[in-house]
Amino acid sequence: MQEYRNDKLVVRYDPAICIHAGECVRGLPSVFNLSRKPWIDVNGASGAAVIQVELCPSGALSYELLKKAQ
Repeated sequence: MQEYRNDKLVVRYDPAICIHAGECVRGLPSVFNLSRKPWIDVNGASGAAVIQVELCPSGALSYELLKKAQ
């Protein structure tokens, strides 16, 4: 499992179950870009837009919204 994070959210990617459907790359290329290393940039869009990961057909992508420190 790979994790990509900022102070607002974590995007997790499990390459073992990815079927490479490309929904993430087509849906939100500012965050998911195979030409870039690392290929997921959680700062590439707002937290609400990154919820695009729910469209991943294999479930290889998931996210967690982080609570703000009080």
